[in-house]
Amino acid sequence: MAAMHLSIAILDLYNGIPNEGMRCIQQILLQWQSTSGITVKYTIYDVRTAMKVPDLQYDAYISTGGPGSPLASEGSPWEIRYFDWVNKLHQYNLQAAPAAQKQAFFICHSFQLLCRFLQVGQVCKRKSTAFGVFPVHALQAAYLQEEPLLAGLGNPFYVVDSRDYQVIGIDALHLESMGGKVLCIEKERPHIQLERAAMCIRFNAWFFGTQFHPEADAEGMRKYLLRDDKKAGIIAQHGVDKWQTMLDYLQDVDKIMCTYQQLLPNFLTSVVEAKRQLV
Repeated sequence: MAAMHLSIAILDLYNGIPNEGMRCIQQILLQWQSTSGITVKYTIYDVRTAMKVPDLQYDAYISTGGPGSPLASEGSPWEIRYFDWVNKLHQYNLQAAPAAQKQAFFICHSFQLLCRFLQVGQVCKRKSTAFGVFPVHALQAAYLQEEPLLAGLGNPFYVVDSRDYQVIGIDALHLESMGGKVLCIEKERPHIQLERAAMCIRFNAWFFGTQFHPEADAEGMRKYLLRDDKKAGIIAQHGVDKWQTMLDYLQDVDKIMCTYQQLLPNFLTSVVEAKRQLV
Protein backbone atom coordinates (compact mmCIF):
# COMPACT_ATOMS: atom_id res chain seq x y z
CA MET A 1 0.00 0.00 0.00
CA ALA A 2 1.36 3.43 -0.92
CA ALA A 3 2.37 5.65 1.99
CA MET A 4 -0.30 8.17 2.96
CA HIS A 5 0.36 11.86 2.61
CA LEU A 6 -1.60 15.01 3.36
CA SER A 7 -1.84 18.03 1.10
CA ILE A 8 -2.58 21.26 2.97
CA ALA A 9 -3.34 24.71 1.58
CA ILE A 10 -2.38 27.59 3.87
CA LEU A 11 -4.33 30.76 3.13
CA ASP A 12 -2.02 33.58 4.23
CA LEU A 13 -3.98 36.64 5.38
CA TYR A 14 -1.01 38.47 6.89
CA ASN A 15 -1.01 41.07 4.10
CA GLY A 16 2.74 40.79 3.52
CA ILE A 17 3.59 41.72 7.12
CA PRO A 18 6.26 39.59 8.87
CA ASN A 19 4.75 37.49 11.65
CA GLU A 20 5.26 34.51 13.91
CA GLY A 21 2.01 32.84 12.89
CA MET A 22 3.24 31.53 9.55
CA ARG A 23 6.42 30.18 11.12
CA CYS A 24 4.42 28.38 13.79
CA ILE A 25 1.89 26.85 11.39
CA GLN A 26 4.64 25.46 9.18
CA GLN A 27 6.52 24.23 12.25
CA ILE A 28 3.43 22.37 13.50
CA LEU A 29 2.98 20.70 10.11
CA LEU A 30 6.59 19.50 10.09
CA GLN A 31 6.47 18.35 13.71
CA TRP A 32 3.24 16.45 13.12
CA GLN A 33 4.77 14.87 10.02
CA SER A 34 7.70 13.68 12.13
CA THR A 35 5.55 12.15 14.87
CA SER A 36 2.80 10.72 12.65
CA GLY A 37 5.01 9.32 9.91
CA ILE A 38 2.65 10.84 7.34
CA THR A 39 4.15 13.11 4.72
CA VAL A 40 2.70 16.62 4.70
CA LYS A 41 2.88 18.73 1.58
CA TYR A 42 1.71 22.31 1.89
CA THR A 43 1.29 25.28 -0.39
CA ILE A 44 0.96 28.89 0.78
CA TYR A 45 -1.51 31.23 -0.93
CA ASP A 46 -1.07 34.99 -0.46
CA VAL A 47 -4.71 36.01 -0.26
CA ARG A 48 -4.58 39.74 0.45
CA THR A 49 -1.64 41.08 -1.54
CA ALA A 50 -1.64 38.62 -4.45
CA MET A 51 -5.35 37.67 -4.32
CA LYS A 52 -4.49 33.98 -4.55
CA VAL A 53 -6.80 31.26 -3.24
CA PRO A 54 -6.47 27.49 -3.55
CA ASP A 55 -8.58 25.15 -5.60
CA LEU A 56 -10.36 22.12 -4.15
CA GLN A 57 -7.61 19.56 -4.71
CA TYR A 58 -6.21 19.74 -1.16
CA ASP A 59 -7.03 17.43 1.71
CA ALA A 60 -7.49 20.33 4.14
CA TYR A 61 -7.14 24.09 4.54
CA ILE A 62 -5.73 26.40 7.21
CA SER A 63 -6.66 30.08 6.98
CA THR A 64 -4.45 32.34 9.08
CA GLY A 65 -4.77 35.37 11.28
CA GLY A 66 -3.76 38.76 10.02
CA PRO A 67 -3.54 42.47 10.75
CA GLY A 68 -6.14 45.17 10.39
CA SER A 69 -9.89 45.41 10.59
CA PRO A 70 -12.11 42.46 9.61
CA LEU A 71 -14.76 45.06 8.78
CA ALA A 72 -12.87 47.51 6.58
CA SER A 73 -12.16 44.90 3.90
CA GLU A 74 -15.83 44.29 3.15
CA GLY A 75 -16.38 44.27 -0.61
CA SER A 76 -12.67 44.41 -1.43
CA PRO A 77 -11.47 42.32 -4.41
CA TRP A 78 -9.39 39.95 -2.29
CA GLU A 79 -12.24 39.38 0.15
CA ILE A 80 -14.70 38.65 -2.65
CA ARG A 81 -12.30 36.04 -3.98
CA TYR A 82 -11.75 34.63 -0.49
CA PHE A 83 -15.46 34.22 0.19
CA ASP A 84 -15.92 32.69 -3.26
CA TRP A 85 -13.42 30.04 -2.15
CA VAL A 86 -15.40 29.52 1.09
CA ASN A 87 -18.61 29.08 -0.91
CA LYS A 88 -17.06 26.65 -3.38
CA LEU A 89 -15.58 24.57 -0.59
CA HIS A 90 -18.91 24.50 1.22
CA GLN A 91 -20.83 23.51 -1.91
CA TYR A 92 -18.30 20.79 -2.67
CA ASN A 93 -18.72 19.36 0.83
CA LEU A 94 -22.51 19.33 0.54
CA GLN A 95 -22.27 17.12 -2.55
CA ALA A 96 -19.25 14.96 -1.69
CA ALA A 97 -19.33 11.62 0.08
CA PRO A 98 -18.49 12.03 3.79
CA ALA A 99 -15.03 10.50 3.46
CA ALA A 100 -14.19 12.86 0.59
CA GLN A 101 -15.25 16.08 2.30
CA LYS A 102 -12.60 18.72 3.03
CA GLN A 103 -12.01 20.35 6.41
CA ALA A 104 -10.90 23.94 7.02
CA PHE A 105 -9.51 25.66 10.11
CA PHE A 106 -9.99 29.44 10.47
CA ILE A 107 -7.70 31.42 12.81
CA CYS A 108 -8.39 34.84 14.39
CA HIS A 109 -8.77 37.30 11.47
CA SER A 110 -10.10 34.50 9.25
CA PHE A 111 -12.46 33.48 12.06
CA GLN A 112 -13.83 37.02 12.31
CA LEU A 113 -14.27 37.27 8.54
CA LEU A 114 -16.12 33.96 8.44
CA CYS A 115 -18.40 34.98 11.31
CA ARG A 116 -19.32 38.15 9.43
CA PHE A 117 -19.79 36.30 6.14
CA LEU A 118 -22.00 33.61 7.69
CA GLN A 119 -23.81 36.19 9.84
CA VAL A 120 -23.42 34.15 13.01
CA GLY A 121 -22.67 37.12 15.25
CA GLN A 122 -21.64 40.74 15.54
CA VAL A 123 -18.05 41.55 14.62
CA CYS A 124 -17.03 44.76 16.35
CA LYS A 125 -14.04 46.62 17.75
CA ARG A 126 -13.02 45.90 21.33
CA LYS A 127 -12.79 48.68 23.89
CA SER A 128 -9.11 47.80 24.27
CA THR A 129 -6.63 45.49 22.58
CA ALA A 130 -6.47 41.92 23.83
CA PHE A 131 -2.88 40.75 23.82
CA GLY A 132 -1.25 38.08 25.93
CA VAL A 133 -1.89 34.67 27.44
CA PHE A 134 -5.43 34.16 28.72
CA PRO A 135 -7.76 31.33 29.77
CA VAL A 136 -10.56 30.21 27.48
CA HIS A 137 -13.58 28.38 28.88
CA ALA A 138 -15.62 25.63 27.25
CA LEU A 139 -19.32 26.46 27.50
CA GLN A 140 -19.95 22.86 28.45
CA ALA A 141 -17.33 20.47 29.81
CA ALA A 142 -18.78 17.80 27.51
CA TYR A 143 -17.57 19.76 24.47
CA LEU A 144 -14.00 18.81 25.38
CA GLN A 145 -14.95 15.16 24.87
CA GLU A 146 -17.46 15.58 22.04
CA GLU A 147 -15.31 17.82 19.83
CA PRO A 148 -12.26 15.87 18.59
CA LEU A 149 -10.27 19.03 17.94
CA LEU A 150 -10.49 19.98 21.64
CA ALA A 151 -9.32 16.57 22.88
CA GLY A 152 -6.56 16.78 25.46
CA LEU A 153 -7.39 20.32 26.59
CA GLY A 154 -8.52 21.34 30.07
CA ASN A 155 -11.27 23.69 31.14
CA PRO A 156 -10.12 26.37 31.10
CA PHE A 157 -7.25 26.01 28.67
CA TYR A 158 -4.76 28.76 27.89
CA VAL A 159 -4.27 30.55 24.60
CA VAL A 160 -2.44 33.42 22.96
CA ASP A 161 -4.88 36.22 22.23
CA SER A 162 -3.93 39.11 19.94
CA ARG A 163 -6.82 41.18 18.56
CA ASP A 164 -8.52 44.53 18.44
CA TYR A 165 -11.85 43.05 17.32
CA GLN A 166 -14.26 40.48 18.67
CA VAL A 167 -17.29 38.36 17.82
CA ILE A 168 -20.22 38.76 20.20
CA GLY A 169 -24.03 38.56 19.99
CA ILE A 170 -24.05 35.06 18.55
CA ASP A 171 -27.23 34.06 16.73
CA ALA A 172 -27.39 30.60 18.27
CA LEU A 173 -30.43 29.48 16.27
CA HIS A 174 -28.86 30.51 12.97
CA LEU A 175 -25.60 28.82 13.88
CA GLU A 176 -27.42 25.68 14.95
CA SER A 177 -29.34 25.63 11.66
CA MET A 178 -25.96 25.34 9.89
CA GLY A 179 -24.92 22.46 12.12
CA GLY A 180 -22.71 24.61 14.33
CA LYS A 181 -22.32 25.78 17.91
CA VAL A 182 -20.13 27.99 20.08
CA LEU A 183 -17.73 25.78 21.98
CA CYS A 184 -15.65 28.25 24.02
CA ILE A 185 -15.80 31.85 25.23
CA GLU A 186 -13.25 34.25 26.66
CA LYS A 187 -12.35 34.49 30.33
CA GLU A 188 -14.95 35.67 32.77
CA ARG A 189 -14.49 39.17 34.15
CA PRO A 190 -17.16 39.67 36.85
CA HIS A 191 -16.05 43.25 37.47
CA ILE A 192 -16.65 44.24 33.83
CA GLN A 193 -20.20 44.32 32.50
CA LEU A 194 -19.39 43.27 28.96
CA GLU A 195 -20.51 40.26 26.96
CA ARG A 196 -17.81 37.63 26.63
CA ALA A 197 -16.67 37.00 23.09
CA ALA A 198 -16.97 33.68 21.29
CA MET A 199 -13.49 32.17 21.10
CA CYS A 200 -14.06 28.82 19.42
CA ILE A 201 -16.86 27.82 17.03
CA ARG A 202 -17.71 24.66 15.17
CA PHE A 203 -19.45 26.24 12.16
CA ASN A 204 -20.51 22.97 10.55
CA ALA A 205 -19.13 19.48 10.03
CA TRP A 206 -16.18 20.84 8.01
CA PHE A 207 -15.42 24.40 9.21
CA PHE A 208 -13.84 25.04 12.60
CA GLY A 209 -12.42 28.29 13.91
CA THR A 210 -10.76 29.99 16.85
CA GLN A 211 -10.54 33.69 17.64
CA PHE A 212 -7.23 33.01 19.40
CA HIS A 213 -3.95 31.69 17.95
CA PRO A 214 -3.68 27.92 18.46
CA GLU A 215 -0.44 27.92 16.49
CA ALA A 216 1.39 30.23 18.90
CA ASP A 217 4.39 28.72 20.67
CA ALA A 218 6.45 29.82 23.67
CA GLU A 219 9.36 30.99 21.53
CA GLY A 220 7.29 33.37 19.43
CA MET A 221 5.23 34.63 22.35
CA ARG A 222 8.34 35.36 24.41
CA LYS A 223 9.69 37.50 21.56
CA TYR A 224 6.46 39.51 21.57
CA LEU A 225 6.26 39.93 25.34
CA LEU A 226 9.84 41.18 25.51
CA ARG A 227 9.30 43.79 22.79
CA ASP A 228 9.36 47.24 24.37
CA ASP A 229 6.03 48.30 22.84
CA LYS A 230 4.19 45.11 23.81
CA LYS A 231 5.66 45.10 27.32
CA ALA A 232 4.68 48.74 27.86
CA GLY A 233 1.16 48.16 26.54
CA ILE A 234 0.50 45.13 28.75
CA ILE A 235 1.90 46.84 31.84
CA ALA A 236 -0.17 49.96 31.15
CA GLN A 237 -3.36 47.93 30.77
CA HIS A 238 -2.84 45.06 33.21
CA GLY A 239 0.17 45.89 35.42
CA VAL A 240 3.69 44.51 35.66
CA ASP A 241 2.57 41.46 37.66
CA LYS A 242 0.30 40.37 34.79
CA TRP A 243 3.14 40.80 32.30
CA GLN A 244 5.42 38.66 34.45
CA THR A 245 2.68 36.05 34.86
CA MET A 246 2.37 35.82 31.07
CA LEU A 247 6.10 35.17 30.83
CA ASP A 248 5.83 32.52 33.53
CA TYR A 249 2.98 30.81 31.68
CA LEU A 250 5.33 30.21 28.75
CA GLN A 251 7.33 27.81 30.92
CA ASP A 252 4.23 25.85 31.96
CA VAL A 253 3.56 22.84 29.74
CA ASP A 254 -0.11 22.96 30.77
CA LYS A 255 -0.59 26.46 29.36
CA ILE A 256 -0.09 27.60 25.75
CA MET A 257 2.24 24.76 24.79
CA CYS A 258 -0.55 22.32 25.60
CA THR A 259 -2.84 24.20 23.20
CA TYR A 260 -0.03 24.34 20.61
CA GLN A 261 0.50 20.59 20.87
CA GLN A 262 -3.19 19.68 20.70
CA LEU A 263 -5.46 21.85 18.57
CA LEU A 264 -3.92 22.00 15.11
CA PRO A 265 -2.37 18.52 15.48
CA ASN A 266 -5.86 17.24 16.39
CA PHE A 267 -7.13 18.91 13.23
CA LEU A 268 -4.53 17.12 11.12
CA THR A 269 -5.31 13.80 12.81
CA SER A 270 -9.03 14.24 12.10
CA VAL A 271 -8.25 14.89 8.44
CA VAL A 272 -6.21 11.67 8.29
CA GLU A 273 -8.94 9.65 9.98
CA ALA A 274 -11.45 10.85 7.40
CA LYS A 275 -9.06 10.20 4.54
CA ARG A 276 -8.40 6.63 5.72
CA GLN A 277 -12.06 5.86 5.09
CA LEU A 278 -11.33 6.31 1.38
CA VAL A 279 -8.57 3.69 1.35
